[in-house]
Amino acid sequence: MRTYEFVLILRPVQEKERTKLLETVKSWLKGLKISNEKDWGSKALKYKIKKELTGFYYSFNVEGDKIPLDFERKLFNTDQVLRHLLIRGKDNTLKIKN
Repeated sequence: MRTYEFVLILRPVQEKERTKLLETVKSWLKGLKISNEKDWGSKALKYKIKKELTGFYYSFNVEGDKIPLDFERKLFNTDQVLRHLLIRGKDNTLKIKN
């Protein structure tokens, strides 16, 4: 089983809209287990992204076999997502012996 770290920066919108968008993003990860979810809150951006100076940061740890192929495409096409970062963690199943 692989682990992934996923960070999401959203536009500063109403909490109701943010919650709905986060539920939509989680539904795109169907079949995967979200082991840890953190709300980092609103933070100032170092530079403007899509004309925004602040963003809401969220962090997820995801476990599963494979991220759906169209997941990142959906994130790019969502206007409320300013940036995202998806990193695959170390695979614990591979062990090399000397």
